[in-house]
Amino acid sequence: MKKLTREDLLSLEQYAAQRAAFRKRLMAHRRLRRIALGENASLHFEDRLTIQYQVQEMLCIERIFAADEIQAELDTYNPLIPGGGNLKATLMLEYTDPQQRRKALAALVGIECQVWLQVMGHPPVRAIADEDLPRNDQDKTSAVHFLRFEFEPAMTASLRQGATLAMGCDHPAYRVRTDALPADISASLVGDLAD
Repeated sequence: MKKLTREDLLSLEQYAAQRAAFRKRLMAHRRLRRIALGENASLHFEDRLTIQYQVQEMLCIERIFAADEIQAELDTYNPLIPGGGNLKATLMLEYTDPQQRRKALAALVGIECQVWLQVMGHPPVRAIADEDLPRNDQDKTSAVHFLRFEFEPAMTASLRQGATLAMGCDHPAYRVRTDALPADISASLVGDLAD
């Protein structure tokens, strides 16, 4: 998937005029890219559109218009765009109660390395986590992790031929499995993988 450049971005003025429509389009798109992983976690699969939205929002909110600062945002977010042989996702650990969240984040150290995807008929693909910077320590994990799942060409071929995609987590404090993702979500994700 092609990385974003400055030419792909709207100016602050253009984005202000199109922001509501862009957001509406993105929300519909994200429905096909978010998967609940049990009761307290979800995976938000990123692609070029989701990352463009993130960059545009950062530029808008921070009022960034200088070329070097725009490039810094692109350099930060472009690594989250899938590279053709992989899927990339943001893992969100979701606990609304602060005390429950604090306890859960302490119990879930290492969860980011226990998340997996599996194409039917192939071995599971474990997440490669937080390549940008460490997001946990020995006492607690972060509520947000960035994951990459690398697929073999045979896995991609199987998906294109209709194989189901399962996912799960094997962390001792958070074991969960989904045997087959909904067809519309799976189709959206397969679109990220190169032929």
